[in-house]
Amino acid sequence: MPMQIVSSSTLPHVLIFPLPLQGTVNSMLKLAELLCISDINVTFMVTDHIHSRLLRHSNVASRFDKYPGFVLHSISDGLPEEHPRSGSRYMEMFQSMKFNSKPLLKERFTSGVLDHGRGPVTCIIADGVMSFVCDVANEIGISIIYTRTLSPCCLSIFFSLPRLIESGELPFTGDDLDAPIKSVPAMEKFLRRRDLPNFCRSDTLLSPSIELFKNEKQENARAQGLILNTFDDLEGPVLDNIRASCPNLYTIGPFHAHLKMKLAAKSCYTTSSNSLRREDRSCMNWLDSQSYKSVIYQVNSRFVSEVWKLGLDMKDTCDRVTVEKMVKDLMFERKNEFLKSADRMANLAKKSLDEGGSSYSNLERLIDDIKTIGVVHKEG
Repeated sequence: MPMQIVSSSTLPHVLIFPLPLQGTVNSMLKLAELLCISDINVTFMVTDHIHSRLLRHSNVASRFDKYPGFVLHSISDGLPEEHPRSGSRYMEMFQSMKFNSKPLLKERFTSGVLDHGRGPVTCIIADGVMSFVCDVANEIGISIIYTRTLSPCCLSIFFSLPRLIESGELPFTGDDLDAPIKSVPAMEKFLRRRDLPNFCRSDTLLSPSIELFKNEKQENARAQGLILNTFDDLEGPVLDNIRASCPNLYTIGPFHAHLKMKLAAKSCYTTSSNSLRREDRSCMNWLDSQSYKSVIYQVNSRFVSEVWKLGLDMKDTCDRVTVEKMVKDLMFERKNEFLKSADRMANLAKKSLDEGGSSYSNLERLIDDIKTIGVVHKEG
């Protein structure tokens, strides 16, 4: 039977618009490739600043050459090229995009410039902190699914900021960072002040970061769904708190491990004990990355030490004596304990990726939903 060639213009067309930060963009490129493999056209939109960095410092062009339905598209963030877009001036980028990128984005949709022979965009996947993208989606009548690449335990704290304020746990009074925090569901038994994001340590509620993140609960609920780079067995109770506001959760992590498995299947590789061990290592590397993120999000550190039992909590201390003791505990005194925990979590991650597993099923559901949205959009 001859192979049927599907016209690119008949496929669903997703626009992915990640937060313009390197880690988020890298993560969303993996999601973009997963969708391309699943016969979905993808327009990957980044700011001009990120676009130039991708072309100079990554293999994005050659990596996506094999996907004719993929287009890399850029848009201005409204800031001068010399602006750092990070550190203490990070919030300036948000404000500039809200006022400058929003009208440009709407114009891109209405002008048809995004089509590239693939038909109009039928669905948007955007970072949940960029509310202006959802505004545009609603104005032009396109379905939107949010994604958040930070850990669900950190996102759950953002969702709980109004409750923390109402309970009087924010802003802090006194300097005891080990005082317990009781207003974040599923974390009442172990969360401390020091585990909250740095901006919560302010003695005022006027912090720009608090203003930005305290509306996350309502903002993420505006979309038709929320994609998270995690799996159910890793953060189940925390996901329940998020699901209360965003019932349509797509927990499809780890993205990179899905990608390895799908590319293997596309190449007709057979599963062997060696490939399974490679997949276990891939899951393990992703779990290690959660420990790395604890440098940025203190709550990750608390989960690594108290919930997942994968590492040690150094609190805010980085002196030589403390580091030496931690290394000794990790490499010798408690080595077997951590190896067993890491192996258990890697196995759970691998199980979630297997056919019928939670991440496998949620990814299939996401793909089916995008394709259904595409059909409805084209018929409408």
